[in-house]
Amino acid sequence: MSKMASLNKRTNVELDRSVLEHKLDPKKFFLQWEWLLVIILVVILIVNGSISDYFRGTQILDATMNFMDKGFMVLAMVFVILLGEIDISVGSTAALCSVIMAIAYNAGMPMELSMVLCLAVGLGCGYVNGILVAKCKEVPSMIITLATMTIYRGIAYIILEDQASGGFPEWFQYLSWGYVGPIPFSLLMFIILAVVFGMLLHKSAFGRQVYAMGNNETTSRYSGIKVNRNKVIIFTLMGLMAGACALFLTSRMASTRPNVAQGYELDVIAMVVLGGVSTAGGKGNMLGAILAVFIVGYLRYGLGLINISAQVMMIIIGLLLIGSVLASNFLLNKPKALPKK
Repeated sequence: MSKMASLNKRTNVELDRSVLEHKLDPKKFFLQWEWLLVIILVVILIVNGSISDYFRGTQILDATMNFMDKGFMVLAMVFVILLGEIDISVGSTAALCSVIMAIAYNAGMPMELSMVLCLAVGLGCGYVNGILVAKCKEVPSMIITLATMTIYRGIAYIILEDQASGGFPEWFQYLSWGYVGPIPFSLLMFIILAVVFGMLLHKSAFGRQVYAMGNNETTSRYSGIKVNRNKVIIFTLMGLMAGACALFLTSRMASTRPNVAQGYELDVIAMVVLGGVSTAGGKGNMLGAILAVFIVGYLRYGLGLINISAQVMMIIIGLLLIGSVLASNFLLNKPKALPKK
């Protein structure tokens, strides 16, 4: 045990030293992936402003109302992908949460309790995913969540068939269309949650365990990290954020159908990967993913201004994603010079 403690201490010291050297080296600092994302975001904002005279000032903030619901799921998806796992059931989970909330409200349940039920359903779906991923070690999380994606979406169709459900109270629309001063309420909530999730990932023991599990799960088990428990927690958190997405999405549309949030899983995963989080696990940070939310969101908004079809949007975002992955690999995997003796 003393040898392991000594090894862990030496490893932590080396990591702290490398991080400090990285911060003190201006060249390395400005070659970080996040700076490229900032440049891409600024370019998109400038282009959008040149396309439309209305894309100025508060309109830039207002545009976030169209994509902020996906942002909530991105915050949790960062943790999932840092583990080296993936969850492609998040769109179906959001749809099921939305449908059950609508059915409960129209059956006489108070809207406040219906909203809590929406979050609880997401929590439950995420917990099921986490248990299955933790217990079925030989089955990839993609296969497991592919199965639950079909199940959750199927349940939503069984409950509501191909009908729409709505009739929500007017105050419910405040979630997506309301303001706190000049800032949209949904954007403010995203900023608050982004800070919380960022602190959890980068400033807590739990976050360090997530990185360790993503780098080497077997070593993490032997070092005393409760791998299965952490996986269940992260997938449950993912489900909770899918429930939060359902709240804001349903508020924005003022109604729901079983096919809502279709394709959301692809956008959310694209945002996380564009943000520099490695699908192999163990690499990436929250800031990059947050920037990617605005890049993809504003890109879609700008393409919509010039009436680009949804299919072409998918191609453009796909090309951007491929380019970002290639550029990210180039920046992160550049051969390092040998230390001077």
